[in-house]
Amino acid sequence: MSDFLETTSGGDDHGELGFQLAGVGLCVSRERVIERCNPSFGEMFGYLPVELAGKSLLCLYPTRDEFERTGTRLLPALQTTGRYSDERIMRRKDGSLFWCHVSGRAQRREQPFACAVWTFDDLSVQRPVARRLTGREREVAQLLVVGKQSKEIARILDLSPRTVDGHRARLLEKYAVRSHVELVSKLLGGGAAAGA
Repeated sequence: MSDFLETTSGGDDHGELGFQLAGVGLCVSRERVIERCNPSFGEMFGYLPVELAGKSLLCLYPTRDEFERTGTRLLPALQTTGRYSDERIMRRKDGSLFWCHVSGRAQRREQPFACAVWTFDDLSVQRPVARRLTGREREVAQLLVVGKQSKEIARILDLSPRTVDGHRARLLEKYAVRSHVELVSKLLGGGAAAGA
């Protein structure tokens, strides 16, 4: 392995080599604008890394509302622990949607968006996106698959529990299932495609 490192990078910068060859998408952002990303990140979203440099992360979200609500939702965690992770639906350059596991770490908790490093792992093979869902239904689905109940989802999304129950009922109908367990199984890719 050390021969590979030496011949590939001249032995100078292993950190840069790791960044460029990582099998997961890596992104450095400042104020939610992509400063730089690796080839895996660009490939995942259908861009060359140079095309994404200087672009807002907004271009990778299904809607502006989801971009803003995600920022609002993850800010307290970054301020408290300096870290955040979730699974969410993102948008490729061609407009297609896919499930993605996202983990991030802020350089400074007091200003978490000033500089953060993010990993993105494409989950589309395990959890394809096929159904047409609204932005709110996608957000509710994201929280259902990590085990959140309606009251928790309502608190996280700043909605009433009845509103969450309405979204959940529409998800049950769209996936033609009768129970919460069946819905989560379908959202996770068990037996049917998961939602967008």
